[in-house]
Amino acid sequence: MNKFNILLVDDIYENIYSLKMLIEDGFDVNIFSALNVNDAMTILMENSIDLILTDIQMPNIDGFEFVKYLKTIEKTKDIPIIFITGIYDKDEYKTKGYDLGAIDYITKPINHILLNAKLKIYIDIFMNKKIQEEIINERNTLLINQSKFIAMGEMINMIAHQWRQPLTTLGLILDRMNLLDNMNKLDHKTFKENYSKGSNLIQHMSQTIEDFRSFYKNEEGKENTTIKNLLERSISLISPAFIENTITYTIFISDETKMLNLNLNVSKVCQVLLNLYKNAMDEFISKKIQNPHIKISCFNNSEFLMIEISDNAGGIPKKFINKIFEPYFSTKSKNGTGLGLYMSKIIIEEQMKGVISVRNENDGACFSLTIPIR
Repeated sequence: MNKFNILLVDDIYENIYSLKMLIEDGFDVNIFSALNVNDAMTILMENSIDLILTDIQMPNIDGFEFVKYLKTIEKTKDIPIIFITGIYDKDEYKTKGYDLGAIDYITKPINHILLNAKLKIYIDIFMNKKIQEEIINERNTLLINQSKFIAMGEMINMIAHQWRQPLTTLGLILDRMNLLDNMNKLDHKTFKENYSKGSNLIQHMSQTIEDFRSFYKNEEGKENTTIKNLLERSISLISPAFIENTITYTIFISDETKMLNLNLNVSKVCQVLLNLYKNAMDEFISKKIQNPHIKISCFNNSEFLMIEISDNAGGIPKKFINKIFEPYFSTKSKNGTGLGLYMSKIIIEEQMKGVISVRNENDGACFSLTIPIR
């Protein structure tokens, strides 16, 4: 595990040096230092800092303003901060510091024993938190690998759906050609016509494989696309199964969203959409829904793309609706792994920094994806 990283911020070098000696005397940690807020921000952007000890009285930007600014930045807003000061030691200043989000307030002259005791508590807390995060990350890695095997099985199943009709047709063409040949009626024109039909079917089947390869091969890279292309790509992978189960769908895209140029991981968004389509289809089949229908609606504002997937499968029971994104939780009595929606949450919220949610609406469930545009 990496060492605990502490950033010291003070405009007087001697103060930083003394504080550094006190900390290094009791702890095996990495210590970064900055004489001003600009240097501190550079360190924070380039490194993973676990704790900040900052003076308040500094030129240009004081410690209060520094902390207030840190709370507006995603990368730094959750870093714990301790104020160390010899001047701003009155209760009103302490209250202001705590209101800004500082976790402690130490006044000078610094009591070495008190400082070490407090640092030990904070370091233990945050190192335990790191351990828990690593355990969770390891678990998520295992779940991701497990879900990939499941996705491969689903991919093969979808390819089978895509290939079933053309294989049947190709078999009929070959049977017809064989019958005509046995009857000595297979002339050159008939042969060429059937050969052309067979070649087109094989090309179609080959394109199906290529579509799925494209879907899975670019897992990490971003692509420039439009919402129309994104939805068409995701629907094309499951449309034969929709046709087989007489499932219809409609797509609504707001005018401003149609014109939106997206730069995102198309493969991962398609994986989430495909999972939501398949979940709806499974509900339609298990509940024997008449006239099953899926509605896809897309909107955007200046910061986010919003996609809603709703169905008419009767909705999610209230006792389950707050659990469906948990790992291994499934409402399906058979063949439910409980990983699909959990992995969708990991992709949208942890990997893409968006939000996925669900609610019951009208006569079915409505899943909402909120994805940062930039």
